[in-house]
Amino acid sequence: MHNIRFGMAQINSTVGDLSGNTRKIVEFIDRAKSLGVDLLTFPELSITGYPPEDLLLKPQFIRRNRESLDSIIEHTSGIAAVVGFVDSDGDTYNAAAVLYNRKLAGIYRKFYLSNYGVFDENRYFQAGKECPVFTAYGIGVGITICEDIWYETGPATLQAYAGARLLINISASPYHAGKGFSIERMLATRAADNVAIVAYNNLVGGQDELVFDGNSAIFNQQGNLIARGKQFEEDLVVVDLDMESVFRSQLRDPRLRKETPWVKKELERVTKVEISKEAPKAVRPPLPARQPERLTEVAEIYQALVLGVRDYVRKNSFEKVVIGLSGGVDSSLVAAIAADALGADNVIGVSMPSRYSSPGSLSDAEALARNLGIHYKVISIEKPFSSYLETLAEPFRDSQPDITEENVQARIRGNILFALSNKFGWLVLACSNKSEIATGYTTLYGDMAGGFIPLKDVLKTTVYQLAKYKNRAAGKEVIPRSVLAKAPSAELRPDQKDTDTLPPYEILDPILKAHVEDDLAIDQIMAMGFDRDTIIKVARLVDRSEYKRRQAAPGIKITPRDFGRDRRLPITNKFREK
Repeated sequence: MHNIRFGMAQINSTVGDLSGNTRKIVEFIDRAKSLGVDLLTFPELSITGYPPEDLLLKPQFIRRNRESLDSIIEHTSGIAAVVGFVDSDGDTYNAAAVLYNRKLAGIYRKFYLSNYGVFDENRYFQAGKECPVFTAYGIGVGITICEDIWYETGPATLQAYAGARLLINISASPYHAGKGFSIERMLATRAADNVAIVAYNNLVGGQDELVFDGNSAIFNQQGNLIARGKQFEEDLVVVDLDMESVFRSQLRDPRLRKETPWVKKELERVTKVEISKEAPKAVRPPLPARQPERLTEVAEIYQALVLGVRDYVRKNSFEKVVIGLSGGVDSSLVAAIAADALGADNVIGVSMPSRYSSPGSLSDAEALARNLGIHYKVISIEKPFSSYLETLAEPFRDSQPDITEENVQARIRGNILFALSNKFGWLVLACSNKSEIATGYTTLYGDMAGGFIPLKDVLKTTVYQLAKYKNRAAGKEVIPRSVLAKAPSAELRPDQKDTDTLPPYEILDPILKAHVEDDLAIDQIMAMGFDRDTIIKVARLVDRSEYKRRQAAPGIKITPRDFGRDRRLPITNKFREK
């Protein structure tokens, strides 16, 4: 049994950019050849980008995706490659093409279609039914796609029983905080249980509300991590795999010799496909040492937000962004993320003071802009606000000032930001966070207004953690200490505080997580130590604000359940928990 040089191309595809994705795949194939790689893999649907959604309903898109694969095949002389694409044969399939020496050697079609949370693959694909084992360089290779590897009795196990010693999983698994650890535990288990090397090749990059973190990994037959891809960056992971040691381990482990009844039955679905009879390359250049360190959770979230902003802005052909700087922690964090994502010269911060803006907030906004090196403008809203009050004086004659006048200020600010956007082509980044969007503590067409909401899935308590992390990572006070110390306020009326309307965030956020992300009942949240009336108040605020959330701009998913496709509640809805 030969040892081989194996590579994983952790690339950042763009949905629909078939020619650009194809060029990138060819570039990585050429890089892998220069390193003497025998077998190279790419992520799930790497030709089309993931998820292509209703582009899959366009016959021309399917046809051009196949033409792209054909052009890639021409670049595979002397190397085997596994490339994710859309296969079409009476129906469409999420598939992996196995290429070798300028030929299409075989195809694997995804067994278990993802159809939960943000996934909707049953809408587009037929499930695969065959389970091929490919022989390359004398080594049995099993290929699966994303969801397939999560099933203990899935195709990877069948492939191992049928002689696969290298189990490859090409994936497009979106990031959320903490997910990487569960993926690695599962992969390590699959490797140890099947006495095989498991290679997990994940996508990297931002696509609308999703961020893919890369973090590809290879585990040996004992379930030990032997290589890892970078997080939130493109990477070419190359490692020499000791397949002889896998063979020795299997000789000492009898489990694969004892087929259970279900295995005997399912093995009928396994086919054998020979890719190559040649031996691996005899002479290879030395590989540089590499072992990327895993980021802490707060660093992961920050980098996910940076990557999500960068790719949303760049892939949608914007160059600059504009942000309303209030002097508060949310807009300060958004500005810091944008500067890291796009470069300070591509970020414009606009302070829009009113009669209620405190001197400290104005100086904090200016200090932040100076610390980041971004462009800074001041546009007072006092004149348009006074004009609004005068215009509305007659219809409002018999009423007292209330939240209406507060929202007028927020909407004036939104209008100004979009005027700048229209005039100069800047994308507006809104600064609402998940705590505000959940409870409706944000103004529709006001501070919610934007082309993108970076903090849409970030609770307020996490906002503070990220702001402090930014300062630690920078080694200096980028976000002013006074921003982190002062009580949160919208500053839309005299002496206003967020706690006038909402519970303190250290109480609100755990309740929101329990109610929104975990779907816990009121009595279950009470068992966590929270007051019943507070829980009911929060739940009512969440329920009443669905119509606002439905109109919000997209934002980056960083929790297991965001307010995008993860959570699909009807706007017209009379159900209330008791």
